[in-house]
Amino acid sequence: MSTGKKGYKGGEKIALLFSGGPAPSANAVISASALTFLNAGHSVIGFYKGFEFLQAYEQHNPYSLVEGLHFKRLGLELTKWRTQTGVLLKTSRANPGKTICGPQDLADESKTKQLHNILHAFETLGIGFLVTIGGDDTLKTGNYLRLLGMPVIHIPKTIDNDYYGIPWTFGYWTAVHEAGKAIRNLNADAKATDAFFVVELMGRKAGWLTYAAGIVGEAVRMISTEDIPEQVDLDKLCDELAQLIIMRERMFKPYGIICISEGLADKLPDDKKPKETDRHGNIIYGKAVVCNIIARGVADRYKNLTGKKKRIKGKQIGYETRCAAPISFDVLLGAMLGFGSYKLFSQDKFGHMVSVSENFDITGIPFQQLIDEKTLVTRLRNVPKGSDFYDLKEALSFRILD
Repeated sequence: MSTGKKGYKGGEKIALLFSGGPAPSANAVISASALTFLNAGHSVIGFYKGFEFLQAYEQHNPYSLVEGLHFKRLGLELTKWRTQTGVLLKTSRANPGKTICGPQDLADESKTKQLHNILHAFETLGIGFLVTIGGDDTLKTGNYLRLLGMPVIHIPKTIDNDYYGIPWTFGYWTAVHEAGKAIRNLNADAKATDAFFVVELMGRKAGWLTYAAGIVGEAVRMISTEDIPEQVDLDKLCDELAQLIIMRERMFKPYGIICISEGLADKLPDDKKPKETDRHGNIIYGKAVVCNIIARGVADRYKNLTGKKKRIKGKQIGYETRCAAPISFDVLLGAMLGFGSYKLFSQDKFGHMVSVSENFDITGIPFQQLIDEKTLVTRLRNVPKGSDFYDLKEALSFRILD
């Protein structure tokens, strides 16, 4: 197999990799994808840690890509992977295209060096087709490789559920289940001690996880970026939440859970925004610990209003949801998406993302519908205000009575 573009000459083998943060049911996706290719007579190579080793490949260094250390040839052992937790191919946030800001940069050798390292590695190993499993950065990288001549099919992955082109991403509902369970436990603690917890959940710039986990955990208020169009007014927000606590006390309910999204960190005043990045240049939203900022602000405002102290604690829930044992829905969805990568391959739908419609029917979404062709930036999907899902979380939130 060869694309005949940009000088890339591939082989017949299939490359498979998982990139970005872990998600429940990752192994169902990996195993279903690889097994369907194997059953059709293809050789499949699974790469460890996403693009981390591939982007550093050196053509004349035999130790820069070693079987067993950097990749493995996948076989029938995959039949035992489907419900295992974690990511058996491991993962990283390596982002070989992070310096690319538009199509013009794909002609810049300095900015595409790591992408070409990947293509050289694939040529050396006789790989002619790539399946990527990951979030928006992984989709962008897959698109860059496509534009450089590599046939790519992408499987969307994020517990944040903020992907265009698919109703639910694999692992999302397991993350909701686990986060909801943790929130219910905190709710019991809050009730026993007449306290409030401000619980910060993952989700980056979207409220899907915060709203759903809050509903499942019976939170009294759920707040995400969709609720705050501009910068967070901390004084106003903390006053509103202090008033909520006072109203609940008047109703003999001096306890509760307030859920917030980590994405609020991006809307904090500049002096409180997170500055720390990981080694791949990604902002670490959790470092802002928004839950503690808000919890302290609410406690101060409550004391100013009542003259009393109130136990209001911040708590982050995140990493414990990413490798939880997947629920049956996510196993089935993950397996269907993995199988879908082979189905799109068999239909020559390269440059497509695997998605599902009703009854898990597989469909392919062209990259052009997911990525701005002028900026090469992926589209993200927030919870639309006025949607039934948004209105549900509003209906189930505790209201301050006039």
